[in-house]
Amino acid sequence: MKTKLIAPSLLAADFGNLQRDIEMINHSQADWLHIDIMDGRFVPNISYGFPVMKTVQQHSKKFIDVHLMIVEPDKYVEEFIEHGADLISVHYEACIHLHRTIDFIQSKGAKAGVVLNPSTPVLMLEDIIADVDLVLLMSVNPGFGGQKFIENTYKKIAETKDLILNNNSTALIEIDGGVNLDNAAKLFDAGADVLVAGNAVFSAQDPQKTIELMKI
Repeated sequence: MKTKLIAPSLLAADFGNLQRDIEMINHSQADWLHIDIMDGRFVPNISYGFPVMKTVQQHSKKFIDVHLMIVEPDKYVEEFIEHGADLISVHYEACIHLHRTIDFIQSKGAKAGVVLNPSTPVLMLEDIIADVDLVLLMSVNPGFGGQKFIENTYKKIAETKDLILNNNSTALIEIDGGVNLDNAAKLFDAGADVLVAGNAVFSAQDPQKTIELMKI
């Protein structure tokens, strides 16, 4: 059966009511909880760090999907795993020794993903695709929520799926940026396995119903 996973992005939650929003996700049909970590260096924004991760670890009952938009991610991998990360994705553009970073994440007991910015070609993953658990395709330029979806993402999904099949990889394809009820079904049909949804979920009148509809 085709995978259809929804990963609400905590970046769009109400941080004045973080426990409430996490528990709402716990009671929803969401599969993962997506955590965006930004350092103000790799991307022009700062999000949150280990104090928020500790709150997530205490309250979330979902698979914790951590997306590191930071330079030198190796320095922090172990601590994020200690704070509950089940999967850590690092940017191709931020990792000088990508194989080493992926192996390090997996050696510490977490799944490892690699992220591509919108302008980075899929072919750059040819030598790593068999080793990763997930490919995260950014469908907006990383750093801020609420951006418009980049239509070229559909082409990159097809290219990534071909790369996975041609290399006997078991990697999942995750899409992050501009995902909503209007394009969720089309993204799944194109070959995506996991959709990250921030504003589309947390700004909805009925977030749990929105998650349910995205999975149909």
